[in-house]
Amino acid sequence: MAWLSVALIAGTDTVDALSDALLEQGALSVDVADADAGTQFEKPIFDEPGEVRSGSWSRGRVTALFLPDAPLDRAIPAACSAAGLSATTAYEVTRVDDQDWVRATQAQFGPQQITDRLWIVPSWHTPPDPDALNILLDPGLAFGTGSHPTTRLCLRWLAETVRGGEHVIDFGCGSGILAITAMKLGAGRAEGVDIDEMAVLAARDNAVQNQVVAEFHTAAARLAGAADLMVANILANPLLVLEPLLAHLTRPGGRIALSGILAEQGDEVAQAYGRDFVIEPLREEGGWVLVTGTRRA
Repeated sequence: MAWLSVALIAGTDTVDALSDALLEQGALSVDVADADAGTQFEKPIFDEPGEVRSGSWSRGRVTALFLPDAPLDRAIPAACSAAGLSATTAYEVTRVDDQDWVRATQAQFGPQQITDRLWIVPSWHTPPDPDALNILLDPGLAFGTGSHPTTRLCLRWLAETVRGGEHVIDFGCGSGILAITAMKLGAGRAEGVDIDEMAVLAARDNAVQNQVVAEFHTAAARLAGAADLMVANILANPLLVLEPLLAHLTRPGGRIALSGILAEQGDEVAQAYGRDFVIEPLREEGGWVLVTGTRRA
């Protein structure tokens, strides 16, 4: 079976209304992306709670999927009119042939080499280096597959910092990749916490898949504290708010690693954590930074 993909360009103030109108006209799904992606006018957006960034898209590309016999000559003008656009708004139609979507999705995710001895490997792949430390992890509902620079920065930090027997706290654990890796590296205990219950469930499943014992909670109050190593890959604004708590949960002399921080936010986060930690030089990859330090006595 084939489908019809319809693409329209609209201002960002109308993309939501247009998306709703397309669904009302029979669209099976609707996707919105930066209409200028891949050009010099592309504007990346990194949203954080309570923050409205000035670099929002100026135009959105709205793509709707229809059944092959859908009356597009009536549906699209009607949707445009309902969204406040001209009924003669131009649109493109392309045919989407059926395929094995599971295999197509899996093909996008391959093994990720983090260090010489550490790999993140989806379950459907054979580890490229069977003798390496291979973390089995499939893409899912929770953030953390090893493909994002923030995750890689944290993983490399763990690989060089875990010596054996440490108590590790993964704050904002997502998929649990950092806590699981810490245990694989020889940590004595790893705890993870996340506000998303689905992430906690995914993290527990991933720990079982990797045959490690790690604890994952939905409430920070359940953490034991006195962590030798604290790692938090979240976002800059929440990290600023959480500084007193993360400092409290890290023992004197313990180490901390913070990511999910854009390069231009690094100094602000480092300054905030400098109250309780001796901050080290920032590490950067792909426009993101890792803030690390040692808890003051």
